Amino acid sequence: MTRVGFYHLQLWPLDKALPQLLEKVLAAGHRAVVVAGSSERVDYLNHLLWTYDPASWLPHGSAKDGNAEAQPIWLGMTDDNPNGADVLVLTDGMSSDRIGDFVRCLDLFDGNDEAAVQAARQRWARWKAAGHDLTYFQQTERGGWVEKARVKAGEE
Repeated sequence: MTRVGFYHLQLWPLDKALPQLLEKVLAAGHRAVVVAGSSERVDYLNHLLWTYDPASWLPHGSAKDGNAEAQPIWLGMTDDNPNGADVLVLTDGMSSDRIGDFVRCLDLFDGNDEAAVQAARQRWARWKAAGHDLTYFQQTERGGWVEKARVKAGEE
């Protein structure tokens, strides 16, 4: 089963949290597919990952760039896996029926938006019922993450 981590963004917006989480994904030797809510959002994230930190670089691409198999991070609007990723990153309230095809799934949601929180709770219940391992991380005041809840497959 897939290990699904829910990341409750409270202090930092996605713009600041996503690059740091993707750095950890790459440092651990993984490849990622990042799913965004629109083509405009994909373009925005594409630009963000080039410019978020002048001292850092996250190799990535999208359909506009092509050559998916060479991209360690792929940005798109679907959970297709053209770069052979083993980590799925969901943003903008996106969901997936294919999380079982990935080793890990990171579900990043805006904790300051009640609708986003409710939608994340629905995804939690759905993926728990499907038998995935779930972990809920809440953002600390310093921007780090603290584990607040964990459910292993088959546990209540």
